[in-house]
Amino acid sequence: MKIALKGMPRRSFLIVLGVTILMFFTFRWRAIWWHFLFRPKKGMVQSRRNRFVEGEKGLLSIVHGRNVEKAVRNAIDLIGGMEKLDVFGKSVLLKPNILDALPSPTTTHPQVVKAVAKILYEYGARHVLIGDMSAFFKLPTRKNMDLTSMKLIAEEVEAELVPFEERGWHCVDLPQGRFLKRVYVADALFEVDRIINLPVIKTHRSATYSIALKNFVGATHFRHRPYLVDRSHWEEVIAELNLAYTPDLNIIDGTRLMVEGGPWKGRAIDANLIIATGDRIAADVAGLGVLKHYSDLPQIRGVDVWEQRQVKRAIELGMGAKGKDEIELREIDLEPALPGFRNVMTTVKKAVFGEEE
Repeated sequence: MKIALKGMPRRSFLIVLGVTILMFFTFRWRAIWWHFLFRPKKGMVQSRRNRFVEGEKGLLSIVHGRNVEKAVRNAIDLIGGMEKLDVFGKSVLLKPNILDALPSPTTTHPQVVKAVAKILYEYGARHVLIGDMSAFFKLPTRKNMDLTSMKLIAEEVEAELVPFEERGWHCVDLPQGRFLKRVYVADALFEVDRIINLPVIKTHRSATYSIALKNFVGATHFRHRPYLVDRSHWEEVIAELNLAYTPDLNIIDGTRLMVEGGPWKGRAIDANLIIATGDRIAADVAGLGVLKHYSDLPQIRGVDVWEQRQVKRAIELGMGAKGKDEIELREIDLEPALPGFRNVMTTVKKAVFGEEE
């Protein structure tokens, strides 16, 4: 006590101590610090095969349309349909991006989440969970789920909300990692039969962009977030975190994009797109192709999608397609009367496949 009080008035010290204790025991701070103090359960790497393939190629779909549910259904059907996931009688975790309480495109559009949950129950899923963990200073996630309408959506489709900070963690060893050798991953990922990744397409001031690979950061403990692991290798750390799990399906929310700024606030554009694929790398390069069409940022426009650091490291780690020859693209324009989709696809095809019209 004498050491702690040295140079500090007793009353000031007691105030600081009281505030510290209050912070520790309030929900927000307990949710963060509690898991720093206790050892998580041991987990194994979540390795799953890509079910959405034809021959030697992974399937990738891009659908344009303002009716979100119709676009989601068509995107899934184009790559083989929900039958491929065999969800009958199984539990499924939906992992949207619920960064804070701001609406789309800061967070995944709730109508995308609702559409996927409805389809899963139609195919006989036993239980659907919606889980994420918001940014450090934006907790609690449950409050953000309410403010972004995720709570309302969950009630409508009878899904369970799972703020990851309210549960425990599994420690997963990453022997292939260069920047980190283990990561604490949300328990929920080990408690379900299937996982569907539901990211939004947006630019990111520290990680260049945020799509399928980046979305997994929300399922990892704060102590293993990229900015605490290695700030100079943000994007490589993002890829390595993905070693801990493999989603069974990626459905990318391109209904409204963030094309500058991000991940919190920035210039947003309505694109009315849904992307679906079983391959995170294919998802990211396609999403980057879309960003190339709409964004003026040099780190997006001036860099080949296959040369983006998240993508390059993910390829090195064997997480999906290694190049254009391993992807088959399928597309549908549900509203051809709306202008722009053809031009977007021209940009995407050039970016991903090197195609010129």
